[in-house]
Amino acid sequence: MPPTDAHAGTGPASAHPGSAGSRADTWGPRNSPFGRFTVEDDDPDSEDTLELCLPAQFVTLCAGATVGLLARLSAWGPIGTSVGSFQLVPVRIDQDLPLVHRWMNDPAVAEFWELAGPRDRTEDHLRTQLHGDGRSVPCLGVLDGTPMSYWEIYRADLDPLARHYPARPHDTGIHLLVGDAADRRRGLGSALLRAVADLVLDRCPTCARVVSEPDLRNTPSVAAFLSAGFRYADEIDLPGKRAALMIRDRVLRDVL
Repeated sequence: MPPTDAHAGTGPASAHPGSAGSRADTWGPRNSPFGRFTVEDDDPDSEDTLELCLPAQFVTLCAGATVGLLARLSAWGPIGTSVGSFQLVPVRIDQDLPLVHRWMNDPAVAEFWELAGPRDRTEDHLRTQLHGDGRSVPCLGVLDGTPMSYWEIYRADLDPLARHYPARPHDTGIHLLVGDAADRRRGLGSALLRAVADLVLDRCPTCARVVSEPDLRNTPSVAAFLSAGFRYADEIDLPGKRAALMIRDRVLRDVL
């Protein structure tokens, strides 16, 4: 899973849902957005539990409906931000691949995204999402008409990331890189992260949290998330990196 370069990870996080030590009423097993719910008796001596197993067709139907929220991302439209008019535009490989490939080969980006190399490597990364089940949408960030950043908006609760932190239903994740060096360290990342996180919360009413997992070594990225109203929730170990789990809560959006 790529990091974020804002650049958009996770440490011994709290017990994962369904693992030993997690609450009895925690959202089901890590490999499914729906699954086992355990109800404990008030009697401390009782070990009775009730398991609810949902039919596979029901699970697939519900998962498809919620993932579909991201499928409508192209209709979200432009938004006004403190740095200009901004819009997320789903990537079109035939038009956008050369630009995204160039950004991925920038040394500052490649250090954390690890997608530098021939064009087909970038293309494979994009096609995997575009031809997948809609759980992740690769986008260009267009500021005042100019593409200047690359974003991935994804269902974190349906992603392998959910194995590494206490995921909640409809958690939505963000990966970000700012393309050109001239646009970095100007506060653009923080402003756009805040705008996009709020856009997700506005367009996806079932989403209570926007999450991200920048590499802990990427201190400018972590700082950008903090400035954008995300809180530093934990450190977690992911394949290939130790990351900061950053969360923007719907209930705190007007406070942070």
